[in-house]
Formats: sequence, C-alpha cells, structure tokens
Amino acid sequence: MLWNVTTAEYLHSGHMACPGCGASLSLRHALKMLGEQTIVVLPACCTSIIVGGQPTTAVSVPLLHVPFATAAACASGVRRALLAQGRQEVTVMAWAGDGGTFDIGLQAISGAAERQEDFLYVCYDNEAYMNTGIQRSSATPPGAWTTTTPAGKELEYEKKDIISIIKAHRQSYLATATIAYPEDFMAKFEKARKLSGFRFLHLLAACPAGWKLDSSASLEVTRLAVETGIFPLLEQNEDNELQLTYVPESYEPLASYFHAQGRYKNLSDEQISFLQGEVQRRNKKFLTGKGRGANPSPLPA
Repeated sequence: MLWNVTTAEYLHSGHMACPGCGASLSLRHALKMLGEQTIVVLPACCTSIIVGGQPTTAVSVPLLHVPFATAAACASGVRRALLAQGRQEVTVMAWAGDGGTFDIGLQAISGAAERQEDFLYVCYDNEAYMNTGIQRSSATPPGAWTTTTPAGKELEYEKKDIISIIKAHRQSYLATATIAYPEDFMAKFEKARKLSGFRFLHLLAACPAGWKLDSSASLEVTRLAVETGIFPLLEQNEDNELQLTYVPESYEPLASYFHAQGRYKNLSDEQISFLQGEVQRRNKKFLTGKGRGANPSPLPA
C-alpha cells in the first residue's frame, strides 16, 4: 500500500536526539500519522530530552511532561478532561520508553487497560535505560551488554513478555511495529488512531550508543531484528489472537543480528544457538498459545 503521508512536520529539526536514534524517527512519523489534533503525554525517557521543554520544545503539538510511573494515569485524565469538554476528535497518545513501560509504569498501564481507558499507549523499546547511562531494564534481552550487566544480561532472565501481559487485558488494539518497515508502521498507527478504547503499540527503536553500532546502521539492524524473528511484526485480530503482518521469505540466522551489535560480543556460539531456540519457542507461543513444554532446554554455561 502506498501512503499519502503529510508533508507537515510536528517534530522539528534542532531536537536533541543522537544520530541514528530510532525513537526520534519513530516519533516523527507517528505524529505525521496522528496529525495536529494530538496531545502527547510523556514520562521521563529519552524523548523528554529529545523534545526539550518550553520555550524551546521541538514538537508543535501539545505535550505534557509527567512523572516516570504515571504516563497511563495521566493520559487517562487528559482523555476524560477532553470528553468533559466534548472534544472527541483529539487523539491522546502516551509515549514512553521501555523503562517507563516494562518496569516503572506497568501498574498504571494495567489499570488503564483494565478500565479500557480511551487512549493510545506507545512504547518505544530501545531495550535499556539509555538516557541515564544504559542501565539494564526488564526489556533488555538476555546476553546484551549494559553498564549494569557488563558481561551480558544473564540468560536465565528473559526479556519481559509485555505483549502477553497487555493481551491478557483484552484491550481494543495490540500490535508491534518498527519504522524500519514504514508501511506496516503507518498502517498500524492509522488503525490505532481510528479505534477507541485502550490501544497499545510496541515499537522496536534502535539506540546506536546502547547497542554499540554505527549510527548509519540503525535501520539495517532493526530490519535484521524482524528478519531473524527476534522482533516479529504482530497484530491482534478480531478474535484477540495475534497474527503476523509480515513474514520473511526465509528467516535469517539470529547470529547475524547479534554479530551486527557490539553489545552481544560476549555471546558464545552455544549461547547464540540456545537463544535461537528460545526465540522460536516464544514466537510459537505468540501465534499458537503453546509455550515452553515440560522439559525446557537447559541453559548453556
């Protein structure tokens, strides 16, 4: 599908993002899809620095900076205030990183999802607390270096399964996306914009500094995440089941994704083989509801 994307910009040049930042590129195109009738609710995260505060903010839609744990609660309040004013045309979007979603803000997200609050929650996931020094979060993949996991995150600690957690709330819309596949990305934002109720989008957003890759390789590595299956492009269907919205002709070996990033340099071939199996098991669970069996694979040393 070809998209007639607006030439209007709502995230302007002069912002504070690092070169190759997947979060800023994602926000730019998300706002293009949502339009000027959008209010952004922003907890502490990289984007707090990227967009800046008044009077020098880089965005031209209303944006509310809120405490770390409260994005979903504050977005609920903004929506209800708009409804009290009879302004149903405005899209409310909570825009948060993985720390504010997988860890610190999870309670408020669960509450808002259970109440079916009417707003869009977007998690741009760069898989660590990047703007405070690249500390491990529960979204950090096993084997990945961070400043608090200098030898790589232990393999027994899986990345938290935020998709299954949100899905358990029977929300209005749930999907994964990445700006590395722009048509899929735009289609999901367009669908989410038109729906009501609690909607959740999980975006993979490369961080060159935290992933230890050249900024020019940001999108290429993000595509590899999809082509290897470690970040499948998923969407909830009308039966509340997940389905793939993109299927590679043939999946690349997971090693190609790991070898493209310095944060995985400590992984052995045996550990990569183990993680390949874990990715296949998780994806099977996403698509069929069948997860790890009674005899899970032992962890390699």
